[in-house]
Amino acid sequence: MSKLWGGRFTKPTNKLVEEYTSSIGFDQKLALQDIQGSLAHVEMLGKCDIITQEEVKEIQGGLKAVEKKIQAGDVDYSIADEDIHMNIEKMLIDEIGPVGGKLHTGRSRNDQVATDMHLYLREKTNGLLELVEAVQTALVNQAESHVETILPGYTHLQRAQPVSFGHHLLAYFWMFERDKERLQDSVKRINWSPLGAAALAGTPYPIDRQMTADALGFDKPYPNSLDAVSDRDFILEFLSISSIMITHISRLSEELILWSSQEFDFIELDDEFCTGSSIMPQKKNPDVPELLRGKTGRIYGNLMGLLTLLKGLPLAYNKDMQEDKEGMFDTVDTLEGALSLLAPMLDSMDVKADHMKQAVKEDYSNATDIADYLAVKGLPFRQAHEVIGKIVLYAIDQNKYLLDLTMDEYKQFSELFEEDIYDKLAPEQVVAARVSEGATGFKQVYNQIDLAKEHLS
Repeated sequence: MSKLWGGRFTKPTNKLVEEYTSSIGFDQKLALQDIQGSLAHVEMLGKCDIITQEEVKEIQGGLKAVEKKIQAGDVDYSIADEDIHMNIEKMLIDEIGPVGGKLHTGRSRNDQVATDMHLYLREKTNGLLELVEAVQTALVNQAESHVETILPGYTHLQRAQPVSFGHHLLAYFWMFERDKERLQDSVKRINWSPLGAAALAGTPYPIDRQMTADALGFDKPYPNSLDAVSDRDFILEFLSISSIMITHISRLSEELILWSSQEFDFIELDDEFCTGSSIMPQKKNPDVPELLRGKTGRIYGNLMGLLTLLKGLPLAYNKDMQEDKEGMFDTVDTLEGALSLLAPMLDSMDVKADHMKQAVKEDYSNATDIADYLAVKGLPFRQAHEVIGKIVLYAIDQNKYLLDLTMDEYKQFSELFEEDIYDKLAPEQVVAARVSEGATGFKQVYNQIDLAKEHLS
């Protein structure tokens, strides 16, 4: 069959051009959204008396027959038909005859593809919101089990102060909460309808764009037809949010990798989420978090690709914009896979609480509490800081930790020290003493868990 747009041309399309410009290899992902938009469009054409009700029913029946074939995998997409829109229209005409050609009245592939992507991204965004909540739930469950599990907290990857492991995990909960809020907010901009903007200038047919917007669950039509067909901000926003989210996933993955190493030995990942070595039988490699970390560059690349694509395009639609889809599809697939793995991996993670506690006893991360101790007794904090620095240096020289020093040794540095210093330096007390809102003190962490559960509910 000749091209649906072929009346203007005297030569067939070069086969290499067909192969190079065809998008059917990837935009077939939009098949069901394309039919959904077409069903709403043809219903509107009938109600606006642009086509007859008999034609509406015939076209709707044909579209539903095509939809069933697509869902059953009983279709062969053709490169010669370029894209998903032309492929479906050809299938429709094959199904019901020339009347199928009336479906395209009052619209263009330009507003059609934009509508499809809005529908697709809205559906996928809602699905991602559920997956993010599953990860958050896993984090809260582990945090609740380990409020009073203590591990070294780090800055510069140097031991800084002991913290609740539950508190540490909840930091990621709030990162994902912000990701979730960004996704939820982005739906407001995804939920604009381009349908009826036609190629770029609208249409002379008396269509009702609000009717199709309502039928497809959109909040409103785009107010400007040029903007409607050329806007890809909603995809850019999704890719930007995804880039931030994969950054959070990558940071968490890096910690899981570190914690599961023999050097840290704070956790063990379940065998289901690890692999072995082909040559070293003792190895248990954290391949899943490593790959989650590695996927970051892929999603960043998709964002930069679309930003670069759009930055020099004049209005309205340009063929360059065919390149907007693969990065979006890939990002959706990548995030869905990452979140689907992350939740059960966190749920099944074995936390080595004893190893964490032992690590806290073999460092100087309670030094700040000595400075606070002296400050409460009247010594200015800066002077107290200097005193503690000298105590730490002395302890290192003596191959001791702060709890190992005798009272006589403490008295060498300040007469303000009393026996109660040993209670103040116990890791449990150091953590419990952090009572400010949002701190790592046990009571505050329990409060934080309650707040997290409110957000989930």
